[in-house]
Amino acid sequence: MLAYLHIPFCDSKCHYCAFNSYENKGTLKQNYMHHITTQLRFELEKFNAQKESITSLFIGGGTPSTIPASWYESFFKMITPYLSHDAEVTSEANPHSATQEWIAEMKTLGINRLSFGVQSFNEQKLTFLGRNHSPKIALQAIHNASKVGIQNISLDLIYGTALDTPSLLERDLHIASSLPINHLSAYALTLEEATPFYKRNDVTNDSEELAKTFVQAIIQAGFPQYEISNFGRYQSIHNKGYWEHQDYLGIGAGAVGFLKNRRFYPSKEIETYIQNPLFQEVETLRREDLHNETLFLGLRSNIGIVLDEFSPKERERVNLLIRENKLTCKDNRVFNNDYFLSDEIALFITQ
Repeated sequence: MLAYLHIPFCDSKCHYCAFNSYENKGTLKQNYMHHITTQLRFELEKFNAQKESITSLFIGGGTPSTIPASWYESFFKMITPYLSHDAEVTSEANPHSATQEWIAEMKTLGINRLSFGVQSFNEQKLTFLGRNHSPKIALQAIHNASKVGIQNISLDLIYGTALDTPSLLERDLHIASSLPINHLSAYALTLEEATPFYKRNDVTNDSEELAKTFVQAIIQAGFPQYEISNFGRYQSIHNKGYWEHQDYLGIGAGAVGFLKNRRFYPSKEIETYIQNPLFQEVETLRREDLHNETLFLGLRSNIGIVLDEFSPKERERVNLLIRENKLTCKDNRVFNNDYFLSDEIALFITQ
C-alpha cells in the first residue's frame, strides 16, 4: 500500500504547470495542514490499514517545501506507525525554499528521499520556464540535502523547449551527473490548457532525434531507464507501486486515491477541501478499464505485463510485435523495447 499527500501551494506558478497548485492562497496553509490529518484518519480506516503496511509515502505538490517542517508534525505523528520499517518516504522540494534547516527538520520527521524540481541548470532556460531559483541555488540545495544525510536524491529535468540544443542538454546532464544523486526524471515539455504556454507556438522543440539522444545520454551517464521518464541506480518504490496497480491513499486537495477497483477524488479547490476534507467523488472501474491501465502502465515501464493478462486476440498482436522486435518476452512477461512508442503499442494491442 502507498500513500500520497498533496500540498497545493506554490511561491510562484511556472509557465508550463497544470498541476493543482495555487500561488496566492498562502493564508490558508496552516488551516489546510490541520485538515489533512482529519482526512488521513478517515482514509486509514477506509483502507483498513494495518500497522507498518504502507511501503511508500510521497509528498508532492505544488511545493511541499513552502510549508514549514513543523507544520507536518501532526501528519507524521499519525502516519508513522503505519509506515513499514524500510518505507520510502519522499518529498518533492523547490531548491528556492528547501533550506538546509527545512531539509534537516523533514529528515527528523522521517523523510529519507528528496526530489528536487530543478528542470535545468541554464539561467536563461529557468527564466523561460518561470522557475524562481537560479542554477547556483539548485546546486546548493542538492549539496545541502547530501550534507544533512539524505542518501536518495532525485532531480527533474525538462527537455523539448525552444531553447534546447544538444549542447545545452549535454551541459544540464553533465552537471546533474556530477551531483550526489542516484535518480533522475526527464520530462518532455507539454503544452497544457490553462497555462501561459498553452496557446504559444514558439515554446517547444519537438525534435524526436533530440529527445532520443538525450534519453540515451542519461542512460550512458549511469542512470538506467526504468520508465518512460524515470532513470536511476535507485528505482523509486512509489513510482513502481503506481505502475503495479497497488492500492494508494490520496490525502489532500485533488489527491486521488485507489482501492481495488475504485478511485476517490477529493475536492480540488483548497477552500472547498477545508470545508469538508472527507468529501469525495467515487469512480468504479470496470475490469476492462483496469486491464487497459495494466497494459498502458506495463508498457511504459520495466515491470512489463504478465502473458496471461492478454486475451487470445491481444496475444496474436503481441506475438506480431515480438517478431518485429518491438516487444520482448522473458519469464512469461512481456516488455517494451521502446518506451517512446508505449502508447501506440498499447493502442495497437487493445484496439
